[in-house]
This record gives sequence, C-alpha cells and structure tokens, in this order.
Amino acid sequence: MTAPPVPDDAHAEAHGGLGARLNWLRAAVLGANDGVVSTAGLVVGVAGATGSRAALLTAGLAGLLAGSMSMAAGEYVSVSTQRDSERAALAQEKRELRERPEAELDELTGLLATHGLSREVAREAAEQLTARDALRAHARVELGIDPDDLTNPWHAAGASFLAFTVGALLPLLAIVLPPASVRLWITVVSVLAALTLTGWGSARLGDAPAGRAVLRNVAGGALAMAVTYGAGSLLDVSGV
Repeated sequence: MTAPPVPDDAHAEAHGGLGARLNWLRAAVLGANDGVVSTAGLVVGVAGATGSRAALLTAGLAGLLAGSMSMAAGEYVSVSTQRDSERAALAQEKRELRERPEAELDELTGLLATHGLSREVAREAAEQLTARDALRAHARVELGIDPDDLTNPWHAAGASFLAFTVGALLPLLAIVLPPASVRLWITVVSVLAALTLTGWGSARLGDAPAGRAVLRNVAGGALAMAVTYGAGSLLDVSGV
C-alpha cells in the first residue's frame, strides 16, 4: 500500500509561521488595549482631583513606565517558563527515541491514525517521518512543538513593552496637550475611539463577531474612566 505523501516542511512551516504571526499580532492588539485602558483610567482619575498639567503628566508617565515594564517582565517570565518546558519535553522525547525506538514508532503510528488514517497507512507514514527526522516528527505530531522555532522570551517582552507603550501614549498625550477646558472630553473620546478599533481588531483576528467585542471593550473602558474619575473627584472634594 502506498503511504500518503509526507507533509512538505516548507508548506507546514508556512502555516505554522502564519499562526505564530497571528498570535503575535493578537498579543500586540491586547497589549495596546491594556495600555489605553490602564493609562486612561489613571490620568482621568487624576484629572478628577486636579487640573495641574504637571500632575497629569507625572501620573501618566509613571503609569506608562510602570505598566510597560510590568507587562514586559510578566511576558518574559511566562514565555521563559514555556520555553523551559518545551526544551524539557524535547529532551525527554529525544531520550525515549534513543532508549525505546520501536515503542515510539508505535506511538507515532497511533497518533497519525487518530487523524483518520488506516493503521497500515499510518504505520508507513510514521516510518517515513521517523526515517527523515524522528525527533522533529514526534515534536510536531505528539508535542505540538517546532524544535526550530521555540518561543523567545526577549521577543515577547519587547513586543509587550512596545504594544503597551503605544497604547498608553494616546491617553497621556490627549490629557496633557489640549487646553484645560476640553482635555477631559478629548481624552474620553480618543480613548473610546481607540477601544473601538482594538475591539474590532481583536475580534477580526479571532474570527469573532465584531459588534459584541467592540461593545465589551468600549463599555469596560468607559466604566474604568468613570470609576477613576469619580474617585479622583471625591478626593478633590474631600481635600485629601
């Protein structure tokens, strides 16, 4: 019986690369969204307590730097842990291939058979994949890992830092650049417009309905600004 053609590496890598790029883009959109919401809540809250441009700039810059560094550090730790787990899984798989190759061949056959291949065809395909590169075959089919494209914690940290910073700059500039009489409204309108865009973008990337995603995003941002502005106004009234 003729085995099915072994998947072309370039074709598989193209699809894998597309998935990775979509994940990065989705993370960038969400990071920018976090930057917009958290910084907007901070500066609007301060605006409720004081009209000082210096105070608003100081609070906004502090929030931008703290948020971007926190995002970067969290992403670095998270992705480093993932990378360590991937390396450990590959090392274990390599050891198992060396110590019990027949059992691993049977395992690969079973995994391929779960995708609808007959046992005979799955066996022949497993033998071909093992002959080409046993570790790569098991990494992709069994573990879902591309051994040549492990996650990079520095790339993830840098992307998170940049995305958050870009998002945070919008409310920061909107609150400090306009005249005092209109800065709050300009900030609110700018933030809600940005949240509409990021909500739509995240929905499109996830193939989800855009309307509900935009509504949730805008409502969440509006609530955050309302709460922080109310808290700032209370502090101003109380004289704290």
